[in-house]
Amino acid sequence: MAVNNDMNSVNFKYLCICTTIMFLLIACGGSEQKTKPSVEQVGNTELIQFSFLKLYNPSLDDDVILSINSGVVSAQLTTNIPLNNLAATFEHGGATVSINGVAQVSSVTTNDFSQIVTYQVATSDGRVAEYQVELIQPEEVGSTDLTLFLFLKLYNPSLGNDVILSINSGIVSALLTGNISLNNLVATFEHEGATVSIDGVSQISSVTVNDFTQKVTYQVATSDGQVAEYQIDLIQSTGLPIIYVDTENSAEIDSKDDYVNGTVSIQGGLEFTDLADTSMKIRGRGNSTWGHPKKPYQMKLSDKNEFLGMPAKKKWLFLAEYSDKTLLRNTIAFEMGYISQLDWTPRTTFAEVHLNGVYNGTYNITEKVEEGDNRVAIGDTGYLLEIDQPDRLDPDDVSFRTSHFLLNIKAPDLVQASSEYNYIKYHLNAFEDVLMGSQFKDPIDGYEKYIDVDSFIDWYLINEITKNVDAKSFSSIYLNLIPGEKIKMGPLWDFDLSFGNVDYADSQYVEGFWIKNNAWYTRLFQDPAFVEKIKIRFGYFKQNQQFILDKIDSHAQKLQWAQQENDNKWHTLGMYVWPNPVVFDTYDEEVEHLKSWYIDRMNWLDTAYNNM
Repeated sequence: MAVNNDMNSVNFKYLCICTTIMFLLIACGGSEQKTKPSVEQVGNTELIQFSFLKLYNPSLDDDVILSINSGVVSAQLTTNIPLNNLAATFEHGGATVSINGVAQVSSVTTNDFSQIVTYQVATSDGRVAEYQVELIQPEEVGSTDLTLFLFLKLYNPSLGNDVILSINSGIVSALLTGNISLNNLVATFEHEGATVSIDGVSQISSVTVNDFTQKVTYQVATSDGQVAEYQIDLIQSTGLPIIYVDTENSAEIDSKDDYVNGTVSIQGGLEFTDLADTSMKIRGRGNSTWGHPKKPYQMKLSDKNEFLGMPAKKKWLFLAEYSDKTLLRNTIAFEMGYISQLDWTPRTTFAEVHLNGVYNGTYNITEKVEEGDNRVAIGDTGYLLEIDQPDRLDPDDVSFRTSHFLLNIKAPDLVQASSEYNYIKYHLNAFEDVLMGSQFKDPIDGYEKYIDVDSFIDWYLINEITKNVDAKSFSSIYLNLIPGEKIKMGPLWDFDLSFGNVDYADSQYVEGFWIKNNAWYTRLFQDPAFVEKIKIRFGYFKQNQQFILDKIDSHAQKLQWAQQENDNKWHTLGMYVWPNPVVFDTYDEEVEHLKSWYIDRMNWLDTAYNNM
């Protein structure tokens, strides 16, 4: 028992010693189990601010500040700007900023933001957050283009077929055939704008009904206020007024001497007043032009009447323009007359003519060269003369000769050898004698005593520019005189064989003088003072060259449908017609030839006058 007690005592002491040692070891940190130290934070992945500053982006109008919301960085732009080369300015809480591994420097690095761009903000311990940057361009506001305009039979039962209109520089037009009611039509259209309206009234394609008997203006607008206007022009027939000439018993007009009785009426269309059936008589006219299949005419109304907007008179001429496939040469020469110093130039307008119910083509309706307040105003005592040829005189014409020309007295009606006849014959011969005399340049007793120089210059230049074949010395050379005043040249007349439209004379070519070879003008050009006036005045017509070219274009545009119908009737395009020097297959080519000839002629004359 004593042994066991001793052993127990020893064990107890051993246990206490071990316990004490373990306690000391723990207290002194001798255990292998140690506590890890805490790690200090190294920043965060927050993107604090993001913008595009005008300072670093000259293409911007203003700074653009983006909003940051749960990883989405965005801004709505107010104007469309190029996004492919912008430098972003930003602040963040991380260590680095990158895009697909490429480091980004605030206010320096440029990127293409036309698509969403993802930025990565990273800390030094490897944490990363992504931010999607999106610049939202404003919605497209469209354009003011009207891309399609038509009238569908589906929505317009009165139509025989769909009508598709052409769109050309704000003019939307179509040629209609047949008698179609235009006062209740529904248009179908396509556009790239936001709204379409007429005088503020909204238009719905294939729904809204309008009256198209007059031109209608559509407005196409974008959401940002841009507006374009389009004139809708439905052209019945060719757009020209229509003249209906009906002779008694449908008699043919086959004489230049004998009138045929009948009636005339006008469907004026958009530009002219209608004319109800009016009594008239009509006959043929012209010289070489009377020999063509398409005949020219002279009509005489029973009473003076305004005709197609021209001042009231009885006599009206229908020029066929058969040899001139542009139909424009007379009209363009007259346009020069309207801007000249000549007292009067005939007014004209184009019209479709129907004879006894049958379409007869496009005619140039003009005032007749005759005495009258609205025409050649020579009063009660004046004279209208024409340089002409013996074989062109009518049996009752009264004429006389100078040393160089035969002059036909067109007005008034005179008796041979009467006092009035002797006066005009003497006066013209006296002028010519002085002009051809040795003292012709004398400012007091020379040619200037007899002639209105300004009218002689303008008449000459217009005929020289156009190189009018007959105006050198043959015919249609008009002049007028009021006793006590000076002889005046004019009015202009007969230009269908001008602008190179002749194959039997040198007037075909742009080079060379023509009218200058007239006996009177040859002598006038021997006076340096007259030449200087010619040079100065030509400068005026040269300055107006583009004006005349624009007139050619505008008249040709007006005839775009009429010339087609005229050629369908007479088949002159692509065919030789006396005396054409060139033949073209299309109307547009004929017009371009006219323009180019005129330009080349003006250039040649400009050089020639400068060299005088």
